[in-house]
Amino acid sequence: VQLVESGGGLVQAGGSLRLSCAASGHTFSRLSMGWFRQAPGKEREFVAAISWSAGLTYYTDSVKDRFTISRDNAKNTVYLQMNNLKPVDTAVYYCVAETSVVLSSDPDYWGQGTQVTVSS
Repeated sequence: VQLVESGGGLVQAGGSLRLSCAASGHTFSRLSMGWFRQAPGKEREFVAAISWSAGLTYYTDSVKDRFTISRDNAKNTVYLQMNNLKPVDTAVYYCVAETSVVLSSDPDYWGQGTQVTVSS
């Protein structure tokens, strides 16, 4: 499975960004998808996940009500809409995938990452 992220960049606090992740190499509708992030000097952490059919979504508490994960199985793409961004959201964001109904805590496949920087 190959994952390619896009959409990162620099934004002011309170702004929005949408990350995209295009997947290939496996039937997309049979991949659980998600996003992790890693801030400078910190461990990688889970951000959001979405199940095969998009019927189930999960978020870490710090992004609930601000971030939305979604998927378009026709385009083999998963999205992370990030609103009301805060400086603490600054990190490299990684798209992840797994050939299971729901994502585990240690996904099998990772993208190369995209930088998100939120200025105060």
